[in-house]
Amino acid sequence: MEIVTKIAPLALALIMLGLGLGLTLQDFTRILKTPKDFLVGLISQLIILPIVAFILIKFLGTTPEIALGVMIIAAAPGGITSNILTKFANGDVALSISLTAVISIISIVTVPLIVFTSADLLGISFASESINITSTALKMALVVAVPVIVGMVIRRFADNFISSRTSLINKITGLLFLVVFVAIWVEERENIFNYLAQAGLIVLNLNIVMMAIAYFLAKKFATGIKQVKCISLECGLQNGTLAVFVATEISSEIIYIIPTAAYALTMYLTGFIFIWLLRKSS
Repeated sequence: MEIVTKIAPLALALIMLGLGLGLTLQDFTRILKTPKDFLVGLISQLIILPIVAFILIKFLGTTPEIALGVMIIAAAPGGITSNILTKFANGDVALSISLTAVISIISIVTVPLIVFTSADLLGISFASESINITSTALKMALVVAVPVIVGMVIRRFADNFISSRTSLINKITGLLFLVVFVAIWVEERENIFNYLAQAGLIVLNLNIVMMAIAYFLAKKFATGIKQVKCISLECGLQNGTLAVFVATEISSEIIYIIPTAAYALTMYLTGFIFIWLLRKSS
């Protein structure tokens, strides 16, 4: 865990900086023009996703430690990956970016709240009293909100330079995401398959069930098929690096990270299958 603990905060900060570099104030004000689509996405990801996750871990009888790891990834916002796959699926990229940006900022409060509430419900207590909602929220603010704001300021004063390098920035952030998960596999190579066997079923169920729920909710309430694609993918592609950061902040035990590692593998497979099904049906 030593390598992961050291690189996760830096990787997350750089990823969020990359997100900020791709944002403008319009990405935040756009939600006022199309509030219906945004609210469907927000409620699906911020409220329904954690509820579905908790119901599934209870239904499947998941062990408390794995269950809390599942709640951590369920509480995480969407990442830049969801924006990229939404574009690939010919979905509403602008809506995807707005959802990722706003929910990432809100996650400073919602992630610690969901995680620590879940820990209480699961009967998990943390060894150190310094690990609490407030301290976790403050640390998240430093590695989530601050880099996003810095990125937006840089974009504001160097718009042409940054805009022409969006593809490169996305590739770098994708590489950072990969580095974190390769580090997990390297450090825990002796135990990783045992852990994945424990977490694989629950994260696969969560990913498929939530994307299906988001799809039907968006089809019912959103304004069009592009928005349906966006909201479905946004609810199926979480910010795994942020989840790893939170897991390493609350405990030094690798077990809390394993559901995120399993989810990171699952979400790309299900995401591309989902896009293929959408293209086939359209």
